[in-house]
Amino acid sequence: MTVLVIAEHDNASLKGATLNTVTAALQCGGDVHLLVAGANAGAAAAAGAQIAGVAKVLHADADHLAHGLAENMTAQIVAIAPSYSHILFAATAAGKNIAPRVAAKLDVGQISDITKVDSADTFERPIYAGNAIAIVQSTDAIKVITVRTTGFDAASASGGSASVQSVTAQADSGKASFLGSEIAKNDRPELTAAKIIVAGGRALGSNDKFTDILTPLADKLGAAIGASRAAVDAGYAPNDWQVGQTGKIVAPQLYIAVGISGAIQHLAGMKDSKVIVAINKDPEAPIFSVADYGLEADLFVAVPELIAAL
Repeated sequence: MTVLVIAEHDNASLKGATLNTVTAALQCGGDVHLLVAGANAGAAAAAGAQIAGVAKVLHADADHLAHGLAENMTAQIVAIAPSYSHILFAATAAGKNIAPRVAAKLDVGQISDITKVDSADTFERPIYAGNAIAIVQSTDAIKVITVRTTGFDAASASGGSASVQSVTAQADSGKASFLGSEIAKNDRPELTAAKIIVAGGRALGSNDKFTDILTPLADKLGAAIGASRAAVDAGYAPNDWQVGQTGKIVAPQLYIAVGISGAIQHLAGMKDSKVIVAINKDPEAPIFSVADYGLEADLFVAVPELIAAL
């Protein structure tokens, strides 16, 4: 039994989600291989060979694989799929785009968003906004799985000694082409990879207050900034800051929730954080039910005092 992990990378380095996916793959049993498909991605393949637990890196190199287009990636994966019992993707935007196509081409069911591996054919995944856990068993010959990265510790990026094997790149599907991208520049850590997150809710009252209150605290802590769906819907923060079931799933070492009531859909996105601190003047706010430390106070008074103390 051999497990294939689809690496996420920028052709120069691997993304952190790949390390969490490797951990899940190791728990499935058998050897773990890593597919690095890209253009001039030798550095990413070499980094993959250093991951602890990876037995082999498959390197497919072609210009049409440079941007990870789902149509071309699917063809590449399906071509080598018969050699594997499991194919694992991180449950990121990229993974969720490619995995269903691969499952459809292989005529198997997809197992989505797993948080635990019980055995080689049995997995656990959250349902109902994380309020229940479904145990899913699959009899498919090839299991196509997306992995919720917050459910697994990252594998060590060093200490491995895998071989790197070149594989033939499949032809360009011709069904899609990359035209360009607009990438937001941000000096802060990426939200899903940040060790500390400061998040604000609708109680902040305005975009200006959201910025004025949270930015100094985030600066002090070297933290990423997040927001509840209510704050995003109100226009206080951009969409890519949203944490929750319909936003980003995070599990930092420290999560500070400022003026967030704690609706179910928000809790689903952050309740796996190692330490949760909640600041809210409503003693009945649901956020306190998951918080390790709760401060019942006016955020406009408490946060400046916290910043001053830091």
